[in-house]
Amino acid sequence: MTREEKLAKNTMILAIGTFLPKLAAFITLPILTGCLTKEDWGFYELIVDLVSLILPTATLQIQTAAFRFLIDRKDKQEDVRSIITNIYAFIVPISVAALLILYLCLYFLVPGQPSSIKLLICLYFFADILVNAARQVSRGMSKNLFYSLSAIVSALCKIIFAVVFVWWLKVGLEGAVWALFLASLISLIVLSLLIRLHRYIDLHSISVKQIKELIAYSWGMVPNCMSMWVMRVSDRFVVTGFMGYAANAIYSAANKIPSILTIAQTTFTMAWQENASIVSKDKDAGAYYSSMFRTMFDLMAGFLGLLISATPLLFKLLIRGDYGDAYPHMPILFLAMFCYSMCAFLGGIYVAYMDTKSVGITTLAAAICNLLIDLLTIKFIGIYAASGSTLISYLLLFIFRAVDVRKLVAIKYDIRRILVIACILIAESALCFLHTLPTDCINLVFGVIVFCVLNRALIRAVWTKGTGLLKKKLHRS
Repeated sequence: MTREEKLAKNTMILAIGTFLPKLAAFITLPILTGCLTKEDWGFYELIVDLVSLILPTATLQIQTAAFRFLIDRKDKQEDVRSIITNIYAFIVPISVAALLILYLCLYFLVPGQPSSIKLLICLYFFADILVNAARQVSRGMSKNLFYSLSAIVSALCKIIFAVVFVWWLKVGLEGAVWALFLASLISLIVLSLLIRLHRYIDLHSISVKQIKELIAYSWGMVPNCMSMWVMRVSDRFVVTGFMGYAANAIYSAANKIPSILTIAQTTFTMAWQENASIVSKDKDAGAYYSSMFRTMFDLMAGFLGLLISATPLLFKLLIRGDYGDAYPHMPILFLAMFCYSMCAFLGGIYVAYMDTKSVGITTLAAAICNLLIDLLTIKFIGIYAASGSTLISYLLLFIFRAVDVRKLVAIKYDIRRILVIACILIAESALCFLHTLPTDCINLVFGVIVFCVLNRALIRAVWTKGTGLLKKKLHRS
């Protein structure tokens, strides 16, 4: 199997596991925005965002070492057992201690919320930490199908429990948190059984030396994740601090449709990290990475063009309640999400060469920029400070990584082509911002054309494969 075929196969498998969780978020979105108050939904969104800070801080991102180390040693059972055992030997006690501190912090920071919700938040965070570690183990052992199955279970559980607790039983915010916790817990149990996780836990394999080796790799990812969190989530905390939970709900709603782009990005990037790690030792790595950069750029730009054109319809379908003020922020966030997608692609090359330090440094610089713009402009331009700072910080991160990653491998960029496509996406975003019937119609046609032109090779391949399968089926019948 060629590198491209393996990448395509892994992308298709992981697509299942990344698409359904995103779909679940959009299915439950009308339920949450319709049944919760703006304040409760704003608080709920902060809970979801906070988990992305707690996980890397509490665990030093040691679960990322599971994927990278197991990729190289998955055929050596003794090494596999040692890596998995030491990861959990570190994660479990550290997470328990961190979440005890979190509970005390929640007790003082949000005195208006009942103790049951604070306890549920901590339980959800703990289950999420464990299931994410198990998913990295699954990927490291090249069991991507099991990874996807666990994500599917989590997505279905979120939908079912959100309908039961929030829509049917009218439990409100507490019911929404119950849905998060139970989804992560059930997903953890299912994945643990699928990969037979218990078979790899051997207390005799616990080694301080091994834990230090894993942390030596993973600690560099902590500032990266925390900085990425600052860029992604600090906006919401700044908006909440200066403007309240209702304003955060508006900004959260504005992020929902642009974040659809991450469905394609996350799927491809996860499969890409595995391929990039394996190819890093090949002589033609530079040429391969250059080719894949162009493929990724065209794929993301094509999907974004189509997504922008469909925004007026998606907004009416997915966002319920009084959230009209969110619409003007989406064109800005569309461009920000595109830059983020390309940053994630380049980050995969850092991971391939185990240069986690550079990952952290590049993201930290962008995060500082994001936070400074937020704090300096929030009083003058309101929520636009959050959306604008997100775009600027991701754009700077993309440019910085595109230059910096060349110290590892010689990647070639078609600058003229990149600028032309960027101008097209900016024009689409401007039409989306105007939001009139004529501009929406023009954008719809424009978006379809952009997608078809940039992804004509993909469309041709899918068409050829599909018609070939159909002919075979008709021939057999």
